[in-house]
Amino acid sequence: MALTYKEEFIRFMVGNGVLKFGEFTLKSGRKAPYFINTGNYKTGKQLAKLGEYYAACIKNNGIEGETLVGPAYKGIPLSVATAIALSEKHGEEWNYCFDRKEVKDHGEGGLFVGKQLLDGEKVVIIEDVMTSGKALREILPKLQAAANVNVVGMIISVDRMEKGLTSDDSAVNEAFKEFGVKVYSVVNMNNIISAIETGVIEGKEHLEAMYAYRSLYGVNG
Repeated sequence: MALTYKEEFIRFMVGNGVLKFGEFTLKSGRKAPYFINTGNYKTGKQLAKLGEYYAACIKNNGIEGETLVGPAYKGIPLSVATAIALSEKHGEEWNYCFDRKEVKDHGEGGLFVGKQLLDGEKVVIIEDVMTSGKALREILPKLQAAANVNVVGMIISVDRMEKGLTSDDSAVNEAFKEFGVKVYSVVNMNNIISAIETGVIEGKEHLEAMYAYRSLYGVNG
């Protein structure tokens, strides 16, 4: 039976050393049975495929927008790759832009490179992962300073579905409550567990630890 794009993406992460299982100490101090290192994406082939999965997430969730915004720096190549995939795989023409770390005061000037944003423009933010919501918190004021845009969603690769350090909500849920921005992920922790259970990827020896971690730190939805 053909794999879903979510199952393909989980295999893709494992195959490229991005998703690993074992015992890892996270920045939060938590001991996790899995780790996601998006820094292991480093080739053109990987980036092209990554863009296809982001595009599939946009299409699968019925997200309608006009412009992809890639927050500097990790979001820049992701937004470009996703725009290309939407064009080549789905025949849809999306704009893209990304922010500068500092406003340019010469040449064309401005804070954004690429599409110059307009009032009412429907934008989708493209990021790698969401831990604390810092990237979203930083890019939203920049977007609103450029134009009164309509942020219709944010796409990340993996939703860890974990409680925050100071609340029982995940970063994804907090983003919606605080900013009204719906965050969509290509996959989440439950998808990864399911992929192990059904043999899409190896790792059944890690299931007990995955269940325990989810029970301790996981959130519903």
